Amino acid sequence: MPLVHIHLIENRRTAEQIRTLADTVQEVLLDHFAAPPRDRYQLITEHKPGGIIAEDTGLGFERTDDIVLIQIVQQGRDTDQKQATYRALADRLGAECGLAGTDLIVSVVENTQADWSFGNGIAQFITGDL
Repeated sequence: MPLVHIHLIENRRTAEQIRTLADTVQEVLLDHFAAPPRDRYQLITEHKPGGIIAEDTGLGFERTDDIVLIQIVQQGRDTDQKQATYRALADRLGAECGLAGTDLIVSVVENTQADWSFGNGIAQFITGDL
């Protein structure tokens, strides 16, 4: 069950373009990250210009205000799944949303089953409800 944070600069995309971007991210997670169907948890945050500072980490990338930062909180994915997801996100967001590969940053954060509650103050993975 990935929890996905998508960070964008405000007023760079229409509501429809943001939905396409979010839908594309979800499709990639279903295809390459073993996300279960109907497990869609996305937080989309638009930041004011200057609200995202993302340098090139010495790679020589030129970033623009079309930058998209994606953080995926998850458990149990291996390195191959992560790398396939990074590649698919770059490819699909480029094709579907016109996003330059240098304007995409992805970070995967690990957690455990005890780190989730889906409601009612219960850790459903631990109780066996999920």
